[in-house]
Amino acid sequence: MADGAFMKENGFYEDVARCGVVPVVVLSDSADAVPLARALEEGGLPAAEVTFRTDAAPECISRISRECPGVLVGAGTVLDLEQAKRAVDAGARYLVSPGTDRDVVEWALSEHVNVIPAGVTPTEITWLSNQGIDVTKFFPANLFGGAKAISALASVFVGHKFMPTGGVSLDNLEEYLSNPAVIAAGGTWMVKPALFANGDFSEVTRIAREASERVSGIRS
Repeated sequence: MADGAFMKENGFYEDVARCGVVPVVVLSDSADAVPLARALEEGGLPAAEVTFRTDAAPECISRISRECPGVLVGAGTVLDLEQAKRAVDAGARYLVSPGTDRDVVEWALSEHVNVIPAGVTPTEITWLSNQGIDVTKFFPANLFGGAKAISALASVFVGHKFMPTGGVSLDNLEEYLSNPAVIAAGGTWMVKPALFANGDFSEVTRIAREASERVSGIRS
């Protein structure tokens, strides 16, 4: 049976940890993809989880993959196997799901595709851990008990890491990242479409830098 050990070996988990915050991106226009990715990288957050909530997602991933090699670009909101395959074909370096779809997980592991499925219950985390997956998304974090719930789960699933997403902000980032069971947090506050609606991505860079500096301060 395929397992997720390769994600440790290929440095993927280390890359996620190094980012501290993974921006969760929703783009309707693929023309915004590269400027946004560059703004995030300039601000010290060289990652983009481009969600499959819009039809533009595959092209956005493709453009970032081609033109921003320093950005850890992946696909988010991957709900089924068809989306997973489209994302990888577009150039996604990893998949993130809001839940656990066994077809997606098993395919990703068999193809050695980096994957972070979500799990918020002991049953879900048990199954994922038994597949050799050491990091799961915790979503929506604010509704499922936040950092306290993660600590409780981590006391049972020793060594397992979580990526809380949903309700994470600059104000509560320390609450999450100071928890040794948290590898990184997913966030949207630095990539809100209103920040670059006029075509100016400088505010994205500013807020990303603020988040990056906060990560460094927490983990130093």
